[in-house]
Amino acid sequence: MALDPRLLEILACPDDKGPLLYFPDEDALYNPRLRRRYLVEDDIPNMLIDEAATVEDAEHERLMARAESESIPFTFTP
Repeated sequence: MALDPRLLEILACPDDKGPLLYFPDEDALYNPRLRRRYLVEDDIPNMLIDEAATVEDAEHERLMARAESESIPFTFTP
């Protein structure tokens, strides 16, 4: 199940307060500026900075290419 669209309208990275990319089929929110992935577990985003995964270059490129090709929007417009 995907996150509620109303929640996506307000979600931001807890570290830099910027928008996130949402990949529902990967259960993840991604901050491309910090290269940090936040997991979504049981439809609840885990936004704890200490539990976020740092993404390596190849994974960052894959996510960005996918976001561009699929026109994945950011969670909100600052």
